[in-house]
Amino acid sequence: MPLTLRWIPKTILLLCLLLLTSSCTWFRPNQAPTPTAPLGRPRQPRHLLLGNPSKATADAITNGNNYLINRPQYSLSYNNAKRIPNWVSWELNQSWIGDTPRKNTFRPDAELPDNWYKVTPADYTRTGYDRGHMVPSADRDNNPDNQTSTFLMTNIVPQTPDNNRGPWVDLEEYCRDLVAQGKELYITAGTYGRKGTIGRTSQKVTVPASIWKVIVVMNGPRRYPSDVGPRTRVIAVDMPNEPGIKDDDWQKYRVTVDQIEQKTGYDLLRRVKPEVQARIESRVDN
Repeated sequence: MPLTLRWIPKTILLLCLLLLTSSCTWFRPNQAPTPTAPLGRPRQPRHLLLGNPSKATADAITNGNNYLINRPQYSLSYNNAKRIPNWVSWELNQSWIGDTPRKNTFRPDAELPDNWYKVTPADYTRTGYDRGHMVPSADRDNNPDNQTSTFLMTNIVPQTPDNNRGPWVDLEEYCRDLVAQGKELYITAGTYGRKGTIGRTSQKVTVPASIWKVIVVMNGPRRYPSDVGPRTRVIAVDMPNEPGIKDDDWQKYRVTVDQIEQKTGYDLLRRVKPEVQARIESRVDN
């Protein structure tokens, strides 16, 4: 048999082995596994690890007041009638924290549907209300792109200065203190109620009566819903959007998750086991 015919089968076999080793995870022991969703269930964005509280969807026609926006930096439900977010959810760990200088790049959100009014920074001018962040800029200052995403007006609500610059910012700083200790947080912040409107056109922005936040404190990074147990720390606060509270301690406004769910109609930890939810949602953080 000619020499070329004897080595062809061996060559093909070697090529097949090389293809297998380059495509199979069995030969890559140092590669971290990629989390996958159960069959039949789409993978949730990382910021919605513990659930989509209002079952928001990206359907602008039938669900305009519960319109889902997923970004690399956070996920939110936008209310086109109120022109503020219903809620915003985000993961917070040390990888998101940096030293990017703050730039107040408040701007309309171009990702909203074309026929929707896009709130501008000027809608808040001389109204007596701050442009209050749901996701704080300091929670996303690891690089300029992430930080500037927090200044989109879909992440902003009309907030009294005494709330925004008092107990609310104190709680934001406390969250970052927890992260500095090695904790990973899953945070959802939102609003409910109505105490008027602001705006420079007929397209008004609703001023919420209350602003709330729920913080699930995990003991390390890259966690899963199954890691939330009956002893997991959960901080829930419900603050009035009123003047006169600037010197209040944020701890004064601690409530249960159940209380916030009753006022909003949301299911805030829907991907946590029901028996665990019953325990952690009914107690006040102390």
